[in-house]
Amino acid sequence: MRNATIPGIAIIEMDHNVGFGAAINAAIAKSDVPYLATLNDDAVAHPEWLARMVSAMESDPRIGSCASQVRLYAGAPQLDSAGMLICADGSSKQRGHLSAPSEFSASTTVLMPSASAALYRREMLQQTGGFDGDFFLYCEDTDLGLRAARLGWTCRYVADAIVDHRYSHSAGRVSTLKAYYVERNRMCVAIKNFPLAMLIATPFVAALRYFWHVTSLFGGQGAASQFHQEGNGGWRLGWFVLKAHLAVIARLPHLWKQRRQIATTARLDNRFFTALLKRHSISARRVAEL
Repeated sequence: MRNATIPGIAIIEMDHNVGFGAAINAAIAKSDVPYLATLNDDAVAHPEWLARMVSAMESDPRIGSCASQVRLYAGAPQLDSAGMLICADGSSKQRGHLSAPSEFSASTTVLMPSASAALYRREMLQQTGGFDGDFFLYCEDTDLGLRAARLGWTCRYVADAIVDHRYSHSAGRVSTLKAYYVERNRMCVAIKNFPLAMLIATPFVAALRYFWHVTSLFGGQGAASQFHQEGNGGWRLGWFVLKAHLAVIARLPHLWKQRRQIATTARLDNRFFTALLKRHSISARRVAEL
């Protein structure tokens, strides 16, 4: 790691690609401020974006993170996210994705933010251990959000903290890279964080999502359809799904150790946590359609 200095700015340059979560953790370790913001390189913040989230954070010491109103960068005003939702197979999707911003103009409590544009409380990051660097890319914000919720932290959606985002501009909306990491990491999210009854049901919900992906493919909807339209065969997508499962199987001992550690420190019991996830859920069908 090599440090460079610009007046008012500290640049931390990694000597290799360590992934999103590990890079953010390095920045956290080099700072001592009470709040830390994340903003993707393909996102542009509106004036007062940060100040409005800080104001929300300071209004309640139980708030561990703040979610922005993230809008898609081009075309008619549409939301990218207003917080995040969780599916019963561990997948996560943006709350309000493709909706009009006016439909999500009220600030409220949500499950977790998208790390594309978010504010985190240092105390929460210290308690949870921060982002899981093993995720490398995608779903690390979901994992952190669930671990924070288990410890009793809340997330505030700040409707007037606005960011424009070129959705999946860096890795591609339907790239093979994204297909692999999203599928691998949603299983890691479930294994680490879901109560046992939910975890047992995860493969069945995933099978249902695969069914809806196939249905959406033939109907010309969703990421699976776009993946096919860009010249990728269904067999290729299936291969990356299989590869993701094999990677998770190899990591099961480590994931199970992390699961036990999370359960040991949890402040919410399984019943309350399950109810919380259901309040902020998205169906397998809807995940496939987006």
